[in-house]
Amino acid sequence: MNVSTCENNKFLIYTVKNMTIGFSTAENNLNFNKFLPEGHENLEKLKKWFNVEKVVFLNQVHGIDIHCFDGEKEITDLDGDGVITNNKKSLIGVFTADCVPVIIVDEAIGAMAAIHSGWKGTLNNIVLNGIKEMMKIYGSKPENMKAFIGPHNKVCCYEVSEDLIELFKQCEIFKGENINEGRNLNLQRCVEIELVKAGIIQENIIAVNLCTYCSEETKLFSYRKEEESKGRLFSFVFANEED
Repeated sequence: MNVSTCENNKFLIYTVKNMTIGFSTAENNLNFNKFLPEGHENLEKLKKWFNVEKVVFLNQVHGIDIHCFDGEKEITDLDGDGVITNNKKSLIGVFTADCVPVIIVDEAIGAMAAIHSGWKGTLNNIVLNGIKEMMKIYGSKPENMKAFIGPHNKVCCYEVSEDLIELFKQCEIFKGENINEGRNLNLQRCVEIELVKAGIIQENIIAVNLCTYCSEETKLFSYRKEEESKGRLFSFVFANEED
């Protein structure tokens, strides 16, 4: 894993061919809450920091809707929790502060997805839905995909109700799977199950081993830990023109 510094703000950066996958941190109090002036400014700064023409995101509602960005029609005001594109020089991303950010790239054709998978989205298989949309719209094949799971409230700290644990275990895709430790739900494991179910091989699933709640090595925002903090992380992907 490479860590790059842009304008004194730290991002966790991966590269796959001409595609860049980034996860922001809270170092230097870097905040991407779009409802705050500083968040809006930082979203705009991404264009300069990463040399992209557009920054694309949605009005997240903890649902399962996936929107396609064609490079022209603006979708920023649309409700949804996943964006897919194959447009070069456009950065797509999702906001999180404990939920699971999932970035998917198709190495063969350059299609990309940014997905916000909280417990509601995970329970309703939003990641699986996003992959199906990439297959339908771009002709993507799971065997050509890599998936990146960003910082989130991991199983070590994500305590939920017994009723919610049971709800997950009743979901067809998670039946018989080891998805919890007592009342602690393993959202990462649930996302991995969706990815493998879709056809992505385990070796192509890369997880950032950072918990938003208890990480000490890297500063991150946590909605739970900071009493409904207004801090937001931004996870994104973009593609430059190939040489």
